[in-house]
Amino acid sequence: MTEFQQVKEFILNKLKKELPGYLAYHNIDHTLDVLQAAENIAVHEGVNGNDKRLLLTAALFHDSGFLIGRDEHEVKSCSIARLHLPDYSYGPDEIDLICGLIMATKLPQTPHNLLQAILCDADLDYLGRADFFILSARLFTELKDEGLMKDENEWNLEQTNFISNHHYHTPTSVRLRQSQKEQYIELIKSKISNQIFDGDA
Repeated sequence: MTEFQQVKEFILNKLKKELPGYLAYHNIDHTLDVLQAAENIAVHEGVNGNDKRLLLTAALFHDSGFLIGRDEHEVKSCSIARLHLPDYSYGPDEIDLICGLIMATKLPQTPHNLLQAILCDADLDYLGRADFFILSARLFTELKDEGLMKDENEWNLEQTNFISNHHYHTPTSVRLRQSQKEQYIELIKSKISNQIFDGDA
């Protein structure tokens, strides 16, 4: 088993056992989803070798900070990565690069190189996928349960604003996800219009 496979097994087991059960969205399924998306985008963008290993490691750790709490979870994710990655022979420069990748996913996303752009796009890959409404509903449930979102109307307004201002960073994601994402914006806007109409009635 390679060191990457070992660290993958370690962090996935940790997330599975220790993440709070009320996290309907930021759970191990999300981490696996981002991992898969990062791998797919990396293939299309020609990233391989050690760069790909570091990218996928960052994908595994990018939301591990939720083990501690939501606030500043990217910083917490970096702390967890810095604590555990030396045990799997990751060097200081590699860990710095991984933490740079994780921090780039903080909203609003600020990627400064290709690897950061790939992880940012992988983190929000679902915005332009067929399972968008399923995953969106999970995120709404999570935020509502934590008292961060009041109702579906507030959520739809928030979603419209967020998705309208979001843009993909890699040519791969623009090609594969942008068109579908724009269709979802219009669908959510129509829901808001219907809610306003129903409320006036």
